[in-house]
Amino acid sequence: MGRSPWVWGRRRAPPAPPSGGRGAPPPLPALGATLGRLLGALEALVAPSDRDRAQRLVRDFGAPGGAGPRLQERLRRQPPAPPRLPEWPWDSSERLPLPVHTSVGLVLPRQDWEDWRGQLGFAARFVAGVLDFRQELQRRDPPEPWLQAAFGGCRVPGPHRDEVLRLPPSAQPPPRITVSRNGQFFQVEASEASGSPRQLLGSLMELRSRSGRGGTPPVGLLTGQHRRAWGRAYGVLMRDRLNRSSLGRIQRSLLALSLDSAVMAAGRSPGGGAAQILHGGGAGANSGNRWFDKTLQVVVGEDGTCGVVYDPAVMDGAVVAAMVDHALDFCRRPGPALRPPSSFPSPERLRFSLSPEIGPEIERAKRHLDSLAADTSVLCFSHEGFGATPRARELLQVALQAAFHSAHGRLCASCEPTALGRALPGGADLLRPPEGLCAALATALRHAPPPGGALPEELQMSLLREAVEEQARRRREVEAGLGAERHLWALREAALGAGEPLPDLFLDPSYAIASHFRLCTLQVRSRSGSWLLRGPLVPDGYGVGVTHVTPPEGPPEGEDPPPGVGGLRIAITSFNCCHETHAERFGGALKGVLDLLGGLLRRHGPL
Repeated sequence: MGRSPWVWGRRRAPPAPPSGGRGAPPPLPALGATLGRLLGALEALVAPSDRDRAQRLVRDFGAPGGAGPRLQERLRRQPPAPPRLPEWPWDSSERLPLPVHTSVGLVLPRQDWEDWRGQLGFAARFVAGVLDFRQELQRRDPPEPWLQAAFGGCRVPGPHRDEVLRLPPSAQPPPRITVSRNGQFFQVEASEASGSPRQLLGSLMELRSRSGRGGTPPVGLLTGQHRRAWGRAYGVLMRDRLNRSSLGRIQRSLLALSLDSAVMAAGRSPGGGAAQILHGGGAGANSGNRWFDKTLQVVVGEDGTCGVVYDPAVMDGAVVAAMVDHALDFCRRPGPALRPPSSFPSPERLRFSLSPEIGPEIERAKRHLDSLAADTSVLCFSHEGFGATPRARELLQVALQAAFHSAHGRLCASCEPTALGRALPGGADLLRPPEGLCAALATALRHAPPPGGALPEELQMSLLREAVEEQARRRREVEAGLGAERHLWALREAALGAGEPLPDLFLDPSYAIASHFRLCTLQVRSRSGSWLLRGPLVPDGYGVGVTHVTPPEGPPEGEDPPPGVGGLRIAITSFNCCHETHAERFGGALKGVLDLLGGLLRRHGPL
């Protein structure tokens, strides 16, 4: 083999993503439009006693000669590098752990097999299906730009921020996957010859015979710690040559596969499986079986709990959902019974040399992940009311605001992280719903009369239509690179980069309220009906993952399915440490709102 183009052990920033267009600068929204969006949020979210002050600060910021026009001109001359998803919220200095807080999960429909042989057989088929999906993407011209970071990429904890190490576009990662069982890590060959289900099954069966419980410290737990703590431990590990080799091989591998033990406490419900996928259930369960830094990690449990955990900084949820559908289709292809061949590549155990400094770090990671598992609540439910209604994504975000209003008596800052795509490859923004229209709709729904009150229902329908249409306009605006939240972040960065004090607008409590996102949503389409998992952004918030289930011949990505088919799979995550938020209470409010809106749509037609 030639010298690897990877750089390991040295922390360096990844190359900046290209600008939108051919050499064109990133889009720059109009200052007035952004401040108008902020004013609308402040009016709906800030207490009446503080609104006058907040409005005055916005006007002063945007007035001729104010800080806003000066910073806008600075952005025009030198745009900042776009923020990526792991920095949400952008001004956070907490360096929160990846499990629940950052990583996103997709829970597969529960699998059913008699024993561990079924587990290994499904794992071999599913991984082969994922690699087949990768090969299809590689054959595209031009290839997808994120492929080299998704398959073969990994986070590295730095002293101040994480980095995503990736290969240059012309290079290929080693044809290996990292497999973990009982907290022990192995490398398994997965080239075109050895990546078939039969070859993988043989390797996994040998690996199982060599990975009994005990005897190896669960190094994987360290990757689930706070990023600063893991960064310190990572620096210690990297002093040793053996550790550098093992860490590098994990980081370079195509993906990670976790062969989980059965956990009776998880139960058979989607919520129990969701918790296992998000964080592994704690040190006593399967959290030590994870390498949370890995961009893509497949989880296959002995009890049939299966899923995928991915890094939203690199992979878009729509791509992961399509990959899962492809891999499940691959698993269902007809063929002879899967049996291991007579010869196959033998798995290679990855070993670590742990200094006395690492032992206490692992113990702290155990306590942290046990606490995180106990503190995370996940509620999963299905709803068939309007899952395939045109503009269902926009309708869902409006419904979430109305549900929060119903559960908590007020609105909150809400967002949906959105990739900018062609407008700014590698960039992202937050899609915010129209707070004022959502407040009006929520009030109208709370006082909804029984069916038959024609005029009030027509008013509700009118408010719903207006809110959804405005949300659709905002989505188009954000996807074009003209969203308000990224622009506000860039204005702040421009002030800090020039060594100026932050303008009063960004220091006011009203701005903190408007950017304290208590609702964070992700949405994907899936033929398999998997459950999408998104943790809360803030301690007193909710993470809501929504899967729009489409038929096998569903529409292309970006297009709405025809009415009357599909449904919703909704997973709500919250933290038990906050007495204000409760996943079941919010879930009940959301079901009620979805029922109301579904009834409106059935009686008064589509939007």
